[in-house]
Amino acid sequence: MAMADQKNDKPARPAAAPRERSGWLSRIAPGVRKAFAKRETPENLWVKCPETGEMIYRPDLDAALWVTPSGHHMRIGGQQRLRYTFDGGKFETIAALVLKDDPLGFVGDKAYIDQLKAARKATGEYDSISIGYGAIRGQPAVVAVQDFAFMGGSLSRAVGEAFIKAAQEAVRRGAPFVIFTASGGARMQEGTLSLMQLARTTLAVNEVKAARLPYIVVLTDPTMAGVMASYAMLGDIHLAEPNALIGFTGRRVIEQTIRQTLPAGFQRAEFLEEHGVIDKIVRRPDLPEVLASILQTLTMGRARQHAA
Repeated sequence: MAMADQKNDKPARPAAAPRERSGWLSRIAPGVRKAFAKRETPENLWVKCPETGEMIYRPDLDAALWVTPSGHHMRIGGQQRLRYTFDGGKFETIAALVLKDDPLGFVGDKAYIDQLKAARKATGEYDSISIGYGAIRGQPAVVAVQDFAFMGGSLSRAVGEAFIKAAQEAVRRGAPFVIFTASGGARMQEGTLSLMQLARTTLAVNEVKAARLPYIVVLTDPTMAGVMASYAMLGDIHLAEPNALIGFTGRRVIEQTIRQTLPAGFQRAEFLEEHGVIDKIVRRPDLPEVLASILQTLTMGRARQHAA
């Protein structure tokens, strides 16, 4: 037993260091495999089409103006829209009045002030509207764009002020006013102060029309509720992107209220065009040409007066 114990008490051999696996890349040039291992693929390099589920290479999607191969028009931000619309992507940014945040001190599941900070960080914008002045196929115009990514494109006091500023700039410059709408309606965190913007923006549109300047509305997905009930339906011409959701309230709420089943495609751009609510559906790549043609036609008399 003593001999056996002595044998068992021999110091164990140190464990051998694990051998590093080497592939053919490492044999060709030292460090090559490590260089390849450090490469990281961006998480957003591929984008899923909401309509078909197809994975689309992001640079290809950007080149197609975020219209998928199936024809689905994906939502885009304000700055992106302005670049697509103006000639050469060049425009003058029009800044609106900066207002005090959270006038009501609203707190729900999350404080309103924190929601604003998160939306500003995610989009890089002060609020859900961007304004620019430039030329669309040679036709000068003031263009406002709502961004659904900023709190659902909701209508706030800041958005109301920006809309009024855009209308005033259009009058001051003698240029048409074009707006791309995308909104879920009034911003509930601002209560009645948000609802007041429906009347204020309507008055601003009247100022543009009193100056005999065109006011063109391009309805994008989605345009709903208070925005739909105010400046989105006051245009001289109403265009829309394909399959855009456009309406005042949701389909389910309407069906429960009237106790009837609504027709297929109800509140989609194609249905509204068929029933005369909008004038024309235009694919995103064609919008600058169509807008320029409309603006040129509507300002023809004004141009002749200046020429005389």
